[in-house]
Amino acid sequence: MENSDKQSTNPNNLSTNARGEATRRSFLKTLGVGAAAVPAALTGANAAGAPTTQYLNLVKNHASTAANSKMRLALIGTGGMGIGDTQTALMVDGIEMVAACDLYDGRLRRAKELWGTGLTTTRDYRELIDRSDIDVVINATTDHWHEKISTDAMRKGKHVYCEKPMVQKVEDGHTLIKVAKETGKIFQVGSQFASSIIVSKAKELLKAGDIGELVFVEAQYDRHSALGAWQYSIPPDASPQTVDWDTYLGSAPKRPWDPLRFFRWRNYQDYGTGIAGDLYVHLLTTLHTITGSLGPTRVYSSGGTRYWKDGRDVPDIQLSIYDYPKTAEHPEFNLTTRSNFVDGGGGNYLVRLVGTEGDLSIGWDSLTVRKNKFPKAPGMSVDNFPKDQKELFVAEYNKMYPNRPEMEGPKEFKYMVPKDYKGDRYEHFVNFFDSIRSNKPNIEDATFGLRACGPTQCGNISYFQKKIVTWDPVRMKIGNPV
Repeated sequence: MENSDKQSTNPNNLSTNARGEATRRSFLKTLGVGAAAVPAALTGANAAGAPTTQYLNLVKNHASTAANSKMRLALIGTGGMGIGDTQTALMVDGIEMVAACDLYDGRLRRAKELWGTGLTTTRDYRELIDRSDIDVVINATTDHWHEKISTDAMRKGKHVYCEKPMVQKVEDGHTLIKVAKETGKIFQVGSQFASSIIVSKAKELLKAGDIGELVFVEAQYDRHSALGAWQYSIPPDASPQTVDWDTYLGSAPKRPWDPLRFFRWRNYQDYGTGIAGDLYVHLLTTLHTITGSLGPTRVYSSGGTRYWKDGRDVPDIQLSIYDYPKTAEHPEFNLTTRSNFVDGGGGNYLVRLVGTEGDLSIGWDSLTVRKNKFPKAPGMSVDNFPKDQKELFVAEYNKMYPNRPEMEGPKEFKYMVPKDYKGDRYEHFVNFFDSIRSNKPNIEDATFGLRACGPTQCGNISYFQKKIVTWDPVRMKIGNPV
């Protein structure tokens, strides 16, 4: 349960490469230094057609997050992502770490090493949510525990930051939406891309019509490492004595003790949601934030286990196609997602929105805009016409499309994160704590979270049943596979 080894993070949360890849490059590292690597000369306009580069501006200050009152935090799930989340949360003014919970004793010892010997630690999360002096919990447990722990915490008066995917099963998402509404507590999903300054800029540019009308989106999240493929390290003392295995299983099928299923839980459908839940939720979160979309209506997924034949029952390469309908927010378009855990090219991350007049490409720490407008004149293919017909056609063509010189701007423009940017995960926690203090809606609530993870669950159903699966983005319901 309290076991979320999604990535390991250093104490400053500025660089994590435990997944053994450029992993977000690590977005949290390059955020601070990636922009500095761009020569200052590139920040101005170059000759027409040459790429230009500009630093993104931080669009807000965080004075509202000043510690007008302390907010006391407890972590449930002291794995890699839980530690990373907590270290990031503690970068925000006014946040105090007071307690941690995990089902492996070694992680509880590690929590004290990180946050002090006076820290309260326990195997039982209920001891933490029963405390009146804890205001907020980070739920960084395995996917199959997200709904239960988040629901219990909100009903005990706690605000909740829950790691993605929000839920393992769609019906559990509706429970969280209901509980958040009933309790009035702030519930935020931890897909931090929603708070990215790059994603915010992409949204602005799309709305301004910089790439014309959206027609297609492609998204990739590849890896090429054992840790990236969830081959997480298993501590030497792992045993039924140091791990509360029975509690960990929870609603999952009962099985004898298996350290692989505890420490490498993402490899198994019983506890995780595979590539789709781990990575595609990030990609859909990015897309939905940029476009304002509620989601697709049809999903098809394929793939297989090509390399990591280690007993896992989820694929190590998965490809999905999503059909997005026309709405008031966007035209009809299609999305493809791809993740390959044995990418000999070294791994890649890209979200590319393609329009009728250009495209937007989002990388780890940059946003590139390319513009290629359709010319007003469609061009001629008249060499196969007889001479008289060719002359007539050309004369009429020149009347319809007279040659008029026009100014041309750069064909490519690149935006970089500012030098003082602390990362999207930091911004996401700032938004979370701001919402708590101001009692205002947060950036990624339970409804948004379900609309991001629901379609990815449709993709998993499609993969295993080899059928197209429909999704109702308004009612957030899965249809029958066909």
